[in-house]
Amino acid sequence: MTPQFDHEKLRAYQEALRFVGWVGPIIEKLPAKLAARDQLDRASTSIALNIAEGNGKRSHPDRCRYLDIARGSAVECTACLDVLVARNTLSAAEAAQGKIILLGAVSLIAGLIARFSSEIREDGAAYGSGLVEKENE
Repeated sequence: MTPQFDHEKLRAYQEALRFVGWVGPIIEKLPAKLAARDQLDRASTSIALNIAEGNGKRSHPDRCRYLDIARGSAVECTACLDVLVARNTLSAAEAAQGKIILLGAVSLIAGLIARFSSEIREDGAAYGSGLVEKENE
């Protein structure tokens, strides 16, 4: 039996790795000088690394801090995908595939944060539920 660390059992971590595997070939095809390439590479890696490091923390506030960073990195990846679409270096359909993986990861990370957070808060909507429909009006 292969030894397994606790963070490897987390679905959020598994989804983060799934995204890293999905985005790898896309990153390799992008021009090296493109800033979004480097940013996407670092941000996608950061998701998994921060989930792992956060899960190893004993105090809940420390754990949540790393999970917040992981969530932020996942959202940053979605922005990188948007930039690539805007620059015509990635199709909107390809970006949508990556965003589906990221949305799942962000939702799972948010659940972990809620589980370990000691804050009192109102019941929230799921990430991406469309509550902010008329933000720019």
